[in-house]
Amino acid sequence: MELRQLEYFVAVAEERHFTKAARRLLVSQSGLSAAVRALERELGSPLFVRTTRSVELTGAGRALLGEATRTLAGARAAKEAVAAVQGLLRGSLAVGTEQCVTVDVGALLARFRARHGGVEVRLRQAGSAVLAQDVADGRLDLAFVSLPGPPPDGVRLLPLTAEPMVLLCDPGHPLAGAARVEWAALAGETFVDWHQDWGARQLTDRAFAACGAARRVALEVYDVHTLIDLVRHGLGVAVVPRPISRKEQAATLAAVPVTGPGGAAWEVSVALPRGARPSPAARELLSYLEPAPSTDPGPVPGQATEEGNR
Repeated sequence: MELRQLEYFVAVAEERHFTKAARRLLVSQSGLSAAVRALERELGSPLFVRTTRSVELTGAGRALLGEATRTLAGARAAKEAVAAVQGLLRGSLAVGTEQCVTVDVGALLARFRARHGGVEVRLRQAGSAVLAQDVADGRLDLAFVSLPGPPPDGVRLLPLTAEPMVLLCDPGHPLAGAARVEWAALAGETFVDWHQDWGARQLTDRAFAACGAARRVALEVYDVHTLIDLVRHGLGVAVVPRPISRKEQAATLAAVPVTGPGGAAWEVSVALPRGARPSPAARELLSYLEPAPSTDPGPVPGQATEEGNR
């Protein structure tokens, strides 16, 4: 079994398409297909179900994917460790971020690339739950996330900031002039909210469940600006982290602090692999944060964060 075969397998698994995988890797489709078939023969099992329309993983393929991803990440880390001893920073840096976290990810990456042009930088934006799992599976070196509960296995969190939650509503809404509002008092409202893998959505769902109040999410979106726009048009209210209410697009809306049982702070953290030191490139990027978080896994990685979220 060769690393090249695993790399080709992972690319096909992620793209769900042989042609797209070959294009991504800059290799011929015939060469990629031959490498995957050789891997299947060696393992004695088909890894994909191939049709004219799609490529799907078999049970054996799903079992191999996680291990293959971690193996490739380990090989990449080995190369980068040798380069670091030689005073060089090479290889790649894969970063994830949820939208509008309280970290200027663009500025961080620009500063990093200006100093380390030999490192390939890749960025993925998605919900925090998806990004944390990508870190656990070795697809990302680190991610800026907001997770109201414990992280998935294989991930530890380094807290960065915490912000309260506020109700965002049209100025004509009956609650717009209130000094504060209880979670339970919002049960009858129509809500605009993010997809369920976003950290703020999970935090809000937990808060309503904790106070025993039901709510109706009528409009579910994938980005902050659409959420603000829908609230501005009076189509619903939203409970958002305070920094969202301070965005220029939300300047005409009312922001009311949400208090009461079940409430919690929106915490932004760096998600890192548990039980392993970050890659040299990841450590360099983390050093640009103020204050720079410690990257020492400690005796029980992630324990402080998990306790703080209870």
